[in-house]
Amino acid sequence: MTYFDFHHHCLKKNAGIYNLRVGQSPPNGFFSAGIHPNLSLEFTEEQFVWLKEISKHKNCLAIGECGLDGLINIDDTLQEALFERQIELANKRQKPLIIHCVRRFSQLIYFKKKAKVPMIVHGFNKKNTIGLDLQKHDFYLSFGKSVLQNVNLQEFVKGFPLTKLFLETDDSDIDIQLIYQKVANLKNIEMENLILQINENLKKLIFPF
Repeated sequence: MTYFDFHHHCLKKNAGIYNLRVGQSPPNGFFSAGIHPNLSLEFTEEQFVWLKEISKHKNCLAIGECGLDGLINIDDTLQEALFERQIELANKRQKPLIIHCVRRFSQLIYFKKKAKVPMIVHGFNKKNTIGLDLQKHDFYLSFGKSVLQNVNLQEFVKGFPLTKLFLETDDSDIDIQLIYQKVANLKNIEMENLILQINENLKKLIFPF
């Protein structure tokens, strides 16, 4: 069985989407490319030229991670301008957006209206009310290691639609299989069925399977 790792930072992994750093050469496998909001202050046009070119690559499955972060000391207007440009690029390339969002979920919902492609919030571990609001606005959510211990998150995952769900390790060194097993238990389904559903979700997002 293949445990697809929706968002990770490890070049050695094969089954999943590697988060490419700005200026980095693409790996052999699938990857996403974007400009993180923490780079908004030092953003250059050369970086965006790189992103436009790398996003044409056949193995570039998504734009991101990109988004909004309320914990960094960078003006919201700078973050929003960079985020909007990446939404426009994703619309042009017809590739989904992998979203980083911290304490800016109301703004994120506003930007969703500008996207003509799916948005996936990676590493979701916030309170249920935020999750339900994102669900109502047709976001996909990707869950990581927090689902192993966060009881409130576990309760939310139980009711979250399988058709909108992905699983990831992000920058942790945890085995993705542990996350799959936990979610299969929470959803009371067979592991094989969880894997099949996530593969179906990937196909729906225009991923080449």
